Amino acid sequence: MAQAPIQFDRASGALEGANLWERTAALALVTGSKISSHFSHMGYIACANLLRKTLPERNIAIKLNPDAVFEFPYGDGYWSKLLNRSYCYEDELELLFSDSIDVDYTLLDCGANYGYWSVLVSSKPFGSHKSIAIEPSGQNYPKLANNARVNGNRFETMKCAIGAARGTARLSGTKHEAFSIAGAPADGGEEVPVLALDNLIDDGKVPASGKYLIKLDVEGVEIEAIKGGARLLETDSVIICEEHGSDRSHAVSRYILEQTPMKLIVLDPRTNRLETVTELSILDRIKVSTHVGYNVFGTASAFWQDRINALNAKTARRMQ
Repeated sequence: MAQAPIQFDRASGALEGANLWERTAALALVTGSKISSHFSHMGYIACANLLRKTLPERNIAIKLNPDAVFEFPYGDGYWSKLLNRSYCYEDELELLFSDSIDVDYTLLDCGANYGYWSVLVSSKPFGSHKSIAIEPSGQNYPKLANNARVNGNRFETMKCAIGAARGTARLSGTKHEAFSIAGAPADGGEEVPVLALDNLIDDGKVPASGKYLIKLDVEGVEIEAIKGGARLLETDSVIICEEHGSDRSHAVSRYILEQTPMKLIVLDPRTNRLETVTELSILDRIKVSTHVGYNVFGTASAFWQDRINALNAKTARRMQ
């Protein structure tokens, strides 16, 4: 029988249910995050995963806010940074989600991994929004489904990949945060069903009109996913795509800018504003680390453009 999860409250810092070695490991994980944060957490995942081999197999349940619990295997290299209470995961997304509490939108969480954003946006402090968390990996999906369960099944989960059209693909990779259907069939892996974003309308999962925030963390098939969502992207929607720091051609942003009617928006750390981009060279300055991802936003919606302009105005007032 599996041990009950360790409990950690990000607000208070309280760690409960851990033995002495697990408490010592928590200190190491936090210290490692704080030190490595000065160089974009380079090497953190590898070190944490080494430490994890010395720990008993059990989950940690992190209380993200009073209405959001996020569980993952204790010592996981990707998610253990959350033990560092000063660490903010994808702060540009949190900025948009926090500002959209009053908007009646649905989150389409594509490449949801263990469901962090679905857990958060479906919680009361973020507006209790509807979310559909989509994850193709047979290794990740049970952890995603578990996070739906521990949060009262308040968001839907689907086990499939997102692509240009309905079909099947081979999912491969060695890291749970970087599985992809972009590899060659020879890469092995598992066969997974593929849906296009517009199939969610066809299948009655979402209405053909509405407000959507669409997170595409789909490891190399972002452009195909955008192609498969033409109808959905005509609604009041924003797509949130990951631009990898190592891609100096800025392929996803270039496609949004040059091949779609959407405006391209990025968080500029210099101004802390969501800036509309017309010239891709700004990304050369923003993408300073080659081993991490940077989120970019695309929207053709006047509603969301107005919201983002208002958010920028609020940010400017706060900084005065």
